[in-house]
Amino acid sequence: MLVRLAQERDFPGFLRLAAQVEDWFGPMVEDAGFHEAVHEHIRRRAALVAVPSDPGPEGPDPDPDPEAGTPLLGGLLFGPDTGPTAPVHHVHWLVVSQQARTGGVGRALMRDAMRRWVRGPADVEVVTFGADHPGASASGARVFYERLGFTPAETVAPGPEGGSRQLFRLTVGAEHPRTGDHPGIVGASA
Repeated sequence: MLVRLAQERDFPGFLRLAAQVEDWFGPMVEDAGFHEAVHEHIRRRAALVAVPSDPGPEGPDPDPDPEAGTPLLGGLLFGPDTGPTAPVHHVHWLVVSQQARTGGVGRALMRDAMRRWVRGPADVEVVTFGADHPGASASGARVFYERLGFTPAETVAPGPEGGSRQLFRLTVGAEHPRTGDHPGIVGASA
């Protein structure tokens, strides 16, 4: 697997990932706001993708379909807070394809994001399912973030489908200036 900055050609792959989780997060594939968020993160170089590093036994497709885009194992939209509470960084969206779950893709995306964009001392925040949300255990998201060293924080507004949400926070101290080396991120087994 290779983690790299997302490119515009990856946009169809983001939509395929979104289609796999719409029942947990609400409609995204046809949502113009989601489209704009993905394009904006790609333009700002704040989007990562995980792609297979081995094209397979037949090699790369000699005539790839440009409309299909790159097949993605996972995608992440990340952003710093430039307001008065900086440095606080936000995981805006992280999805791993169904066939790649539990293979370390999410951890690799987070490790790369932290290495690229976060310098301690800082906080990294993500909004995920509340404990009572059906997707909390089905997706494994809460356990995933806890294994990375995030801790549950305050409850936030419900998601677009009406389900509960909770903020998770990772505090990165000055002793981890290169946060890709943060013990929770490196040692996680999600």
